[in-house]
Amino acid sequence: MARAAVRLGVRELAAEAGVSFTTVSRFETGKSGLQHSSAEALRRALEAHGVQFLENGQVAEGSGVAIRKPNHGDT
Repeated sequence: MARAAVRLGVRELAAEAGVSFTTVSRFETGKSGLQHSSAEALRRALEAHGVQFLENGQVAEGSGVAIRKPNHGDT
């Protein structure tokens, strides 16, 4: 979602983060997790494009979307 929001391709993000494009692709499709170093590199690359990663309760500094945990009691 963050990659798409800043219009980066898988290969472009991977190159900027210094990881393989298969690392990004497998993570996005849920086929594997990420090593901590890869996750941090991807985060830095996305933040360089203006993506903000928010902790619970933080407010964004600009326009965008946030996803909250669904309340399974809602119908």
